[in-house]
Amino acid sequence: MLKKLAMTMLAVMLFAGISAVPEVEVQAAAKKTEIVISAAASLQDSLDKIAVLYEKQHPGIDLIFNYGASGTLQKQIEQGAPADLFFSAGDKQMNALVEGGLITDHTKLLKNQLVLVVPADSAAKLTTIAQLADRTFKRVAVGQPESVPAGQYAQQALTAKKLWDPLQSKLVFAKDVRQVLSYVETGNVDAGFVYKTDALTSSKVKIALTVGPHVHKAINYPVGIVKGSKNGTAAKAFYSYVQSKAATDIFTSYGFKLPQ
Repeated sequence: MLKKLAMTMLAVMLFAGISAVPEVEVQAAAKKTEIVISAAASLQDSLDKIAVLYEKQHPGIDLIFNYGASGTLQKQIEQGAPADLFFSAGDKQMNALVEGGLITDHTKLLKNQLVLVVPADSAAKLTTIAQLADRTFKRVAVGQPESVPAGQYAQQALTAKKLWDPLQSKLVFAKDVRQVLSYVETGNVDAGFVYKTDALTSSKVKIALTVGPHVHKAINYPVGIVKGSKNGTAAKAFYSYVQSKAATDIFTSYGFKLPQ
């Protein structure tokens, strides 16, 4: 009888010990500070890599990313969506939030280039974007100018060359620059306007032409701390980290340039 009782007590203790492990892990996970980061879709590859390093160095931090078109992210923040940091692919979106009193610390972090990409197996050769008017190009992908900075830059370049209106029947609009890239990768369009950094992430496309910077506004990537951040100290620490050499080396390895 005693032997049976001892075995029962041992089983209860073992069960309690086993069930306590997940509880401890849940409690530990619950103590992590979450930083919500709204970032331009074109930053996804580089920021994901930076996040791995940062979280390894700061085990108490959990970085949560919300990637999308800068204009869409701007509207989300204006409407009260939770965010601690905002990485924009254009000055316009960041300036609107600064002027609206929704951003505190902010700085220009990176620069980029606008390029025209075609499928990797395309035989098309371009020396000017004016060639998009040729019958060779039936569909051309562009980000929605209202919300996608890359689309705004493309519109500016095409307008400067008096092509925006003539090409309307060919244009296929996308929700963000990564969707433009996807359209070109799958052959759903004959060409598309993306950033150089996006083009370098894919083996399914090739750069057919680099758009001259004189036909569109400067492509700047500012970053700022959202005024309504619930984790201001942790947000400011990551804000400082993305400006460090460790982070900027990763950004430049993906094709971004640093401000002069």
